[in-house]
Amino acid sequence: MKLGILGGGQLARMLAMAAHPLGIETVFVDPSPHAPARAVGAALTAAYDDRAALLAMAERVDVATYEFENVPDAAARALAGAVLLLPPPEALRVSQDRLVEKEALASLGVPTPPFRAVDDRAALRAAVDTLGVPCVLKTRRFGYDGKGQSVLRAGDDAALDRAWALVGAGRVPCILERFVPFERELSQLVVRDAAGDVRFYPLVQSFHDRGILRETLAPASDVSPALAAHARDHAARLASHLGYVGTLALELFDVGGTLLANEFAPRVHNSGHWTIEGAETSQFENHVRAVCGLPLGATGALGRAVSFNLLGDVPPSAALLAVPGAHLHLYGKSPAPWRKLGHLTLVERAGDTDFDARRAALRALVDAASDLPDP
Repeated sequence: MKLGILGGGQLARMLAMAAHPLGIETVFVDPSPHAPARAVGAALTAAYDDRAALLAMAERVDVATYEFENVPDAAARALAGAVLLLPPPEALRVSQDRLVEKEALASLGVPTPPFRAVDDRAALRAAVDTLGVPCVLKTRRFGYDGKGQSVLRAGDDAALDRAWALVGAGRVPCILERFVPFERELSQLVVRDAAGDVRFYPLVQSFHDRGILRETLAPASDVSPALAAHARDHAARLASHLGYVGTLALELFDVGGTLLANEFAPRVHNSGHWTIEGAETSQFENHVRAVCGLPLGATGALGRAVSFNLLGDVPPSAALLAVPGAHLHLYGKSPAPWRKLGHLTLVERAGDTDFDARRAALRALVDAASDLPDP
């Protein structure tokens, strides 16, 4: 069997690495001649909306998927007209617009922070007056890793003008969301197959720095059965609504034991990298299984695990691997501020008594190599 992947970044690379032991070959379309996935599969160098390249890939594969949600909607639909594309293009359409995304979640009964559409400066004034401050102004499309957004902590006209200019509002439609005083950020991964069978990974806690994920703890600590059930229900409801096939990540705020949905990613996700060594079946293998029509694998955690993003620069590999239980994944990318160059996972072993100490040691090494400017 052959699997086509729109995108050739590190997520595509890890999908291909999960597909290979299953006897599944991979073909990528990516505009960069240096895309990380080129090391592990065949690649076509072309823009995502290059129709000829999409059709060429479709002729070589049995099914196609994508590794990130900013694939042009028209390109996804063109590819879906030539080969089975999973998850379906509708999942892309909903996830690409924060207003459409929030409206979809609200329609499913999944709680979100209060929000308002903002298309001009007058609408921003009205939205701030309605929601109050603090609040967050975000572009509706293409923002990621903290980009395309500004926190409003004051409601005067000068503060509104600064935020309006910072996110490029006036040129792009925006959304205003009430700032949520959350206690922690959580992520729920769910995988669903074409028959509607769903499996859930444990709820994990995410730690961000200036809007970018730095560390993930799996499973999250102090999760009550009721909270875990709510997270699973929200994710399952969304996946069913979208007719989803593959792995999906729902990012959540924990506000005093109440879960509010922040956003979802229709793909394998950074908060699930720990699953490669820390779960019975990784999120990447289960995504491949789902879109290729294979039975889903078990999703239970093998023990506690923590993963760190390696951003900007990489600590010496020997120092990282000297910590027992550490697993290093480098993506073959050149260093640059805030660029995700790899990740590091630490898995608890049977009889462990020093997991927390080893976690702290790895965090110190990672932080020492990541003296990052404001993004």
